Amino acid sequence: MLTQEIIRAKRDGKVLEPAALHTFIRGLTSGEVSEGQAAAFAMAVFFKGLNAVECAELTRAMAHSGDTLKWDSLKTKGPILDKHSTGGIGDNVSLILAPMLAACGAYVPMISGRGLGHTGGTLDKLESILGYNATPGIDLFKQTVEEVGCAIIGQTENLAPADKRLYAIRDVTATVESIPLITASILSKKLAAGLQALVMDVKVGSGAFMADVASARALAKSIVSVAKQAGLATRALITDMNEPLASAAGNALEVQNAVDVLTSADARAKETRLVNVTLALGAELLCLGKLAQTPEEACEKLNEALISGAAATKFGEMVAHLGGPADFLTRAQHYLPVADVILPVHAPKSGFVHAIDARAIGLAVIELGGGRKRPDDTIDHAVGFSQLAGMAEEITEDRPLGLVHARTANEAYHAAQALIAAYQLQATPMKAPKRLIYEVIG
Repeated sequence: MLTQEIIRAKRDGKVLEPAALHTFIRGLTSGEVSEGQAAAFAMAVFFKGLNAVECAELTRAMAHSGDTLKWDSLKTKGPILDKHSTGGIGDNVSLILAPMLAACGAYVPMISGRGLGHTGGTLDKLESILGYNATPGIDLFKQTVEEVGCAIIGQTENLAPADKRLYAIRDVTATVESIPLITASILSKKLAAGLQALVMDVKVGSGAFMADVASARALAKSIVSVAKQAGLATRALITDMNEPLASAAGNALEVQNAVDVLTSADARAKETRLVNVTLALGAELLCLGKLAQTPEEACEKLNEALISGAAATKFGEMVAHLGGPADFLTRAQHYLPVADVILPVHAPKSGFVHAIDARAIGLAVIELGGGRKRPDDTIDHAVGFSQLAGMAEEITEDRPLGLVHARTANEAYHAAQALIAAYQLQATPMKAPKRLIYEVIG
């Protein structure tokens, strides 16, 4: 079947046969399908959708467009687990959770993506670390997982290569929010990684691709359903993204934030939303992996991994195994890039935070150079925001909205204006912020 006929059929709302989907993915992988054709296919799916069977078949085709990993030697030692987020602002959970799970006896081969749309990417964050090899060969990836317990990398050339190409095209063609394409993109990588269990963090709110709970629920159910058809035990948590999850937004700044949470009780006390989401996701995984019988027992184990420093040690070992500095945990600031201009952003008036446009903060990071406008753009890992104020917090002359990290004073000024516009302050205290975890599906 000709590629243009496959696109035409979906454009007209027809159901694509499995053979057509596999033909398209083979062409996407080989290069026979052009970038324009891939963009047209993504747009057709965005508007016309895929049914459950089509989505499952697209996922299988993408998962088998390259190599699939086997972990036979590890399955008697511990479960093969992973977590994935649909993307948000200040979402550095993966950097904290993967070593926590490893410290609890799991093995975590985490295949992560780059920034998508207004959201940050775990892969871009890790590439802030001097020497870190985010795209190693399969042998080094497997060795790191086996010896450390976790490894966070990007897609290699041979792991779900069809998704890698389509992912970049979706980022710049306004087709990111398509539920079938999100489902296929996420699960194709996870199936290729050879997992036994997966937990999904489906974000909802101003900083998420899913702006309302109904849309987030539809995506969560799609992922859980397709994963079940593929034999992958999966649960999904719908979590709030109406404000940045961490108090930092920007690649190196989020890495430093994660290191602080892993190594400092004071940092954990300040980052309660981040820690609570991380614990909730980790608890589901430990139960799925039979490393805990109840969520309460799982949380105890995860907390112990944090408090004892075992999780921090795993993170440091992972960084060193993948080419980063052996002393990164103790000297992170020495190895992470630093912006030339760092300025506090003061609100024009005092008050209490009642609303935050998290998406606007993500877009401001991109304008600073911390994200991509085109697939081949180079990222400035140093820029972004830190010490961001949270919902219900009181803003005064002594408590700015946050710090902007920029390359020039002019860029810092424009980013500061964007940050001010993203916050809504009122004179009276906020009664209660939105719920952090809305629902568990699966």
